[in-house]
Amino acid sequence: MSQSQSNAYIIEIHDRAAGIITRDERGFRFFSSERLFDSLEGRQFRSAREAERAARAVFSERNRRAN
Repeated sequence: MSQSQSNAYIIEIHDRAAGIITRDERGFRFFSSERLFDSLEGRQFRSAREAERAARAVFSERNRRAN
C-alpha cells in the first residue's frame, strides 16, 4: 500500500497566510498570498520547512524595520 503526500501546503506566520508552496520534481515552489512575502514569490525550496523558515525571516525583518 502506498501513502500519498499532499502536493500543496499553506504557510502561516502568526495567523497570517504568507503563501502556498507546491511540490514539484525539484522541491517546493512558493506563491505569495500577501504583499509582505512577495520577495519569496516563485522561489524554489528543498523542503516545506525551509520555505517556512524563509517566510518567518521575512516577517521578522519587517518587524525589526518597523521598530
